[in-house]
Amino acid sequence: MQLSHIKPYWRSIAMIVATLIFAPIAGTGTAEGRCAYVIILMATFWVTDALPIAITALIPVFAFPVLGILSTGDVCHVYMKETNMMFLGGLIVALAVEHCNLHRRIALIVILNVGQSPRRLMAGFMMTTMFLSMWISNTATTAMMTPIVSAILAELYKGRESDGSVEMGTVTDTEKTDKAEQAVDDKRVAPHGQSRLDLVAPEDSVHETPGEVKDVTTNPPDDESRRLRDMCFLGTAYAANLGGTGSLTGTGPNLVLKGVLQNAYEGKTGLNFTTWMGFNVPGMLICVLLAWLWLQFLYIGFGKNSKMETTPDKKKAIKKLIHKQYSSLGPMTFHECVVLMLFIALVLLWLFRSPEFVAGWGSLFDEAFDHKVEVDDASPVMLIVFLLFVIPSKLNFWCFRDSNDMSEPESSPACLTWQVVHEKIPWKLVLLLGGGFAMAKGAEESGLSKWLGQQLVYFDVMPPEAIVFVVCLMTAMVTEVASNSATSAIILPVLKELAVGIDVNPLYLMLPATVCCSYAFMLPVATPPNAIVYGVANMKSSEMLRAGVVMNVLCVIVITVMINTLGVAMFDVKNLPTWANTTVITNATIA
Repeated sequence: MQLSHIKPYWRSIAMIVATLIFAPIAGTGTAEGRCAYVIILMATFWVTDALPIAITALIPVFAFPVLGILSTGDVCHVYMKETNMMFLGGLIVALAVEHCNLHRRIALIVILNVGQSPRRLMAGFMMTTMFLSMWISNTATTAMMTPIVSAILAELYKGRESDGSVEMGTVTDTEKTDKAEQAVDDKRVAPHGQSRLDLVAPEDSVHETPGEVKDVTTNPPDDESRRLRDMCFLGTAYAANLGGTGSLTGTGPNLVLKGVLQNAYEGKTGLNFTTWMGFNVPGMLICVLLAWLWLQFLYIGFGKNSKMETTPDKKKAIKKLIHKQYSSLGPMTFHECVVLMLFIALVLLWLFRSPEFVAGWGSLFDEAFDHKVEVDDASPVMLIVFLLFVIPSKLNFWCFRDSNDMSEPESSPACLTWQVVHEKIPWKLVLLLGGGFAMAKGAEESGLSKWLGQQLVYFDVMPPEAIVFVVCLMTAMVTEVASNSATSAIILPVLKELAVGIDVNPLYLMLPATVCCSYAFMLPVATPPNAIVYGVANMKSSEMLRAGVVMNVLCVIVITVMINTLGVAMFDVKNLPTWANTTVITNATIA
């Protein structure tokens, strides 16, 4: 039988082979072994893409009860807990920002004001992408920035005997092109100089939605222009990946960490939206700055390069191009103003719910009802979502209606409609996050995470700082080929037990490892932003690998230093806290 006859069925063969090969693990007769079997199978299916990620995430619903690990009710409960609701609400608010095109207006304003030299332009691309990626999908952010970057690069190419040009594409709410579907959903990217290959690109962000990218191409006329193209596109992808670490809702692993801590401990761990930003935003900014410097060093150097300098006329042309695109958006609409105000209100509600250094507004409800209720982060985001569906997107009613308008009054649609939510919410990622929580809970209840933590306790011969560095480096390598949410769901329960075993705060290992799940810079398949710029820029995979290896190491060093300095000051991570010795009481614990 020829290989070509077997290849179409490789997914079915992979599932059968994996199920049989790992079966002896389940036959050990222990709950730990049975749980390990399920987790290994899920990890295999996620990495190989043998099954859709959403379907793989549903395996615990039937596997855990059948294997005697968790009851069906306990498993299903974690698929829609408070953290999942917070995630879903954050996705809907991000959709509202995209729906009114506010993100494009913000991007053009920033780029218009940073300057028009190649270095300043790349800084503008990266700052804009980083900020937007903190709140909305890193895939959607990259897809939106790609045509803007391409158009500006085309302006820089002029006068260099260019054999092609790029027109700035526009990103609308309904436009879905084949290139975006191939780069993000189907994970099919056209490598430089090769035919189209099937590449397994794991979902790297909880906000992964099919991006909308105009079919843009770049044709650099010479080597200098090609280096400039690679530098700008890589900077955009890196900023999208790093931006997700800046907020608690930025990417999946952040919420997995929050969920694991809530499941395992009943005391307050000190980690919330405010403290997350207080710790991670400085590290994010440092990593973006290092990326900006490293890419310049790698591609254009720091000396004055006359070929790469932008003439006054070219700067003027670039500014005119960006200003033209911004003008095409028209004046800021009532719809955009409402979404912007609600977005700012949501961020403030999250920041000041329980800021730790002062009593937040959440404590008011706690005291008013005799400590019987606790308002968590899902409540304010769902309030904002409710208002998005209530407030109209146009002022064309009652006293706001133009007196000269003689047309028949019509009702205005709300700032967000269910049709938009239904079409654009990545429901598969909601299930992926739930599946990650189910894996973590199964490992906890079966004792697998504790057993693994005990095996790793021998690492205590190493200094704690060295343990953190090794854990972060290994996590960053694994996330290059696996989903970051799945990676965090597997390793965080183990790191929790390891931290308790070596008498340190669980956050000392779990927090930097969670952040490292977003450090995917080396491969096109590591994350959708990488896949998008790889395909659109027609980039060589060796270029991404060469730049990404150094970025991985630099970012791991940064997070290791941060957790041993700022982390000590904020969370006292070097000492085992009292809440780490108080676990959540469950039915299994009572039994």
